[in-house]
Amino acid sequence: MGAGHSHSHGGADSRVGRMVTASVILGVFFVVELTTAVLISSLALLADATHMLTDLVALFMGLTAVLLARRGSSSPARTYGWHRAEVFTAVANAALLLGVAVFIFYEAIDRLGEAPEIPGGPMIAVAAAGLAANLVVILLLRSQSESSLAVKGAYMEVLADAVSSVGVLIAGIVTLTTGWPYADTVVAILVALWVLPRAISLARAALRILSEASPKHIDVDELRSALAAVPGVTEVHDLHVWTLVPGKDMVTAHLRSDGGSDRVLDDARAVLTARGLDHATVQIEPPGAADDCQVQTGL
Repeated sequence: MGAGHSHSHGGADSRVGRMVTASVILGVFFVVELTTAVLISSLALLADATHMLTDLVALFMGLTAVLLARRGSSSPARTYGWHRAEVFTAVANAALLLGVAVFIFYEAIDRLGEAPEIPGGPMIAVAAAGLAANLVVILLLRSQSESSLAVKGAYMEVLADAVSSVGVLIAGIVTLTTGWPYADTVVAILVALWVLPRAISLARAALRILSEASPKHIDVDELRSALAAVPGVTEVHDLHVWTLVPGKDMVTAHLRSDGGSDRVLDDARAVLTARGLDHATVQIEPPGAADDCQVQTGL
């Protein structure tokens, strides 16, 4: 048992170490890209820097998930700990992305009449460095991405950002070799279009969790029917399914039993586990129990 526990912590420590290293690399290049974008008025670099910011947020969310999974809650007032912190972060990130995308579109339209002269050399140098940073981070996270949902999310974000960096690199090469003034603007619009649906998807997923809607992959009607089919169950009510954080779905259910089977609880849990609902609270009620879930007092 001791060896297994040590191995588990060793794996988590390795994930944390790789994610911290990746965060430092991306953080440095985010500052470099953002500063260069402002200095040379490059919309494409600004768009790519924004996308790199999503990588940083994804890594932060991943680190939050890994660390909180190890610590749990230390406050009796926070029975779920700080698990929702990553969801709030996702909402803030999505809002920032949408705002920057709108700004880039606005600036791009404004530049259609007269695009500023942007030096291609700095674009190429910074985009190439950003691409190299993405590739290093991809190598850091790839081996851990299959064993952790949190790391996989960050890995996919960095992989997508590498595509943006390639686009900016192409824009720099076109600007340097042909002098076409709209290369930067065109690539900026393409990167913004690449980021926009991801921002909307991130916002929808986070808001779905915060509104405690049922997970998309769970058919609540089918689940209700499966629980009702458990031997000994006569009624299913107060069935609630929601997501605490990505990868951690919760469920509560009240099952009315006719008392004909003493395996109702075990069978009901098997139904839930088969659908990935391991975090479950199931209440078995005897025949004739009250129809509502109000706490009975004076007993």
